[in-house]
Amino acid sequence: MRNEALIGYLLHQRPYQEKRALYYLFSQQHGVIHGIGKKGAPLFMPLQLFATGKRDLKTFSQINIASFSSVHTQAVQDDNAANVDIRHQESITGQHQYAALYLNEILWRLLPTEDPMPILWQHYQNSLDALKKTLTADELRLCLRQFESYLFNELGFSLTLHQDSLENPIEPEQAYRFLPDMGLVPTLHTEDGESMVGHAVFKGNDILIMVEQGLSVSTLNAWSRLHRQLIDHMLDYQPLQSRLLWQQQQRYQL
Repeated sequence: MRNEALIGYLLHQRPYQEKRALYYLFSQQHGVIHGIGKKGAPLFMPLQLFATGKRDLKTFSQINIASFSSVHTQAVQDDNAANVDIRHQESITGQHQYAALYLNEILWRLLPTEDPMPILWQHYQNSLDALKKTLTADELRLCLRQFESYLFNELGFSLTLHQDSLENPIEPEQAYRFLPDMGLVPTLHTEDGESMVGHAVFKGNDILIMVEQGLSVSTLNAWSRLHRQLIDHMLDYQPLQSRLLWQQQQRYQL
């Protein structure tokens, strides 16, 4: 890679030297790239820069906020173009920043480096655009769960809910324990959502509704429990700093 122009979003940064930082960039062209560049690059804004280097750690230069036309390459209807351009220039504020930090953290911690993922990149950009709007609590959670689904698909995690781990049909009256490596395992019924070994438990009837309706307001709580357990498993049960920040912020508001 020699002075290659990249479009991407900054996922994470760490101090490197007095005037430089180590950046984790989610690029449209090459997926996640690590590089050293001048401090001060903003989060949640599309960046245009130049990358140089043959090793894992690149050198980033000429880091600037990307123009609308360079990022939104897909055709936009004339009556929507002005609205999309306005959102492109807006910032993510308030509680939605915690949601955006969460998206960034699961990406930089789970994605391999220099593995192009243009479809996931587009979903990430669409999610950031959504977080610039006014959302209800349920709409915000749906936005996050939908992006998590795209991430699972990209990483090869298929959530099969049509049958249990023994390939038997889901029974409405049966309780199932979700194990990320096995799927839905029939188990003795316990309190809704809990099990003695700490894994999420679902009623068969609730699973069938999840399959029928997909991600919706009525199935949101169930999908959230399932997604959280899968992400925790993928992270080897190491805590997410963005989740801890959100929990602290919620406590301060009580």
